[in-house]
Amino acid sequence: MYSKEEAKKLRQDFWISFGKSFPRKWILYNTKIKDFSFKFHFDKSQAMVSMDIENKNLEKRIELWDKLTSLKSVLETDYIANVTYQEYVYLDNQRDISRLYISIDGVSIHNKNTWQETMIFLNETMLKFEAFFYDFEDMLID
Repeated sequence: MYSKEEAKKLRQDFWISFGKSFPRKWILYNTKIKDFSFKFHFDKSQAMVSMDIENKNLEKRIELWDKLTSLKSVLETDYIANVTYQEYVYLDNQRDISRLYISIDGVSIHNKNTWQETMIFLNETMLKFEAFFYDFEDMLID
């Protein structure tokens, strides 16, 4: 078990190492779509790359969600298989979002032996999500 400070240091070390191993400017929040972002997540039990729709305007969120789900077969056939679609995800802060994601289990930010596998997963998955986004950006932004 790690103290809060030790856990914080491990998280910092991982993300610094990831940035040095895979130096790239990711899209993340720079999508040109309000409240639509790409995210990396890594904790004690899994790693995840997601596309999150956090728009508080439910109508706009549903509209974007419908566009993404209409492209599901293209995304899974041409870019990345086994994407999980969650129309409603409830966050710890009591907000709900819509999310598409890929995750791997059996890795831990507290286990440095899983870091390399996780870094490769995060990099490869985000590259595929970004390629999909760039190819369909015009449709998603409209």
